[in-house]
Amino acid sequence: MNKAEYYKKAYPVGTRIRLLHMEDPYSPIPDGMTGSVTHVDDMGTLHMKWDNGRSLGICPDVDSFVVIRKETE
Repeated sequence: MNKAEYYKKAYPVGTRIRLLHMEDPYSPIPDGMTGSVTHVDDMGTLHMKWDNGRSLGICPDVDSFVVIRKETE
């Protein structure tokens, strides 16, 4: 199983995430922001709909976050 397949199973659509820190010097999402996974692409990026209305993706290998709950729970 490659990383993208793993992330698709680990973070299904609807998974709620709290961002701890994003390594994006240009347009980061604020630390502590929450949002929902909309999809995971073939590169393993978690595309997000943040609660502040933004839709920037996160990279699990670079950005720090915790799962609040999964959609299936």
